[in-house]
Amino acid sequence: MAVPTELPADVRTLWDYHDLRHEPRRCDVGVGLGSHDLGVATRTAELYHEGWFPRIVFTGSNAPTTVERFPRGEAVHFREHALELGVPDAAIAVETAATNTGENIDFTRALLAEQGLLHATITLISRPYQQRRALATAKKRWPEAEFRCAATRQSLAEYVESIGDPDRVITMLVGDTQRITRYAELGFAAPQPVPAEVHEAYLRLVDAGYTGRLVPD
Repeated sequence: MAVPTELPADVRTLWDYHDLRHEPRRCDVGVGLGSHDLGVATRTAELYHEGWFPRIVFTGSNAPTTVERFPRGEAVHFREHALELGVPDAAIAVETAATNTGENIDFTRALLAEQGLLHATITLISRPYQQRRALATAKKRWPEAEFRCAATRQSLAEYVESIGDPDRVITMLVGDTQRITRYAELGFAAPQPVPAEVHEAYLRLVDAGYTGRLVPD
């Protein structure tokens, strides 16, 4: 499956905008943000095995898009996948109540504060197109910590192929782009620069009908 032929430039513009391309750094904790994408757990396990952090938190309950795939909750299934990939159980904590990215950050912050890690250095592992929003949310809601982002290293075409649903990927990209500005306006996240070419690509994709993940004004 591929991105529709009339849209690839705009979709790639949004994809490149959200992929922060942070280089890994050693830190205190890797936080895997729950979603429909089990690749987040895979990438978290890879980074753990490479020695970038000694402990993991998987965070996430369910959303309407994940309840069928992960009936016991996103964080629970992510933990089980990491165990299958050889991560020791003692290195993993789970946070099973969060239903959105803000709660992912808030509830993980509370969990780690109990362990004296309020000022932790943290790698946020997410879907590739969630990186910028995750970072903006974390900076706003957890200013004491230092953050970097990570995701599976895939091209747009590879990611679309792995998900198997181009429309879903485009819709999610459009929704995350809107949230960068909207959530900053609402005080949920730190402001991020939005280049003109990103805004224009976003508007064209909205006009093309990819509106299923937009939040109301």
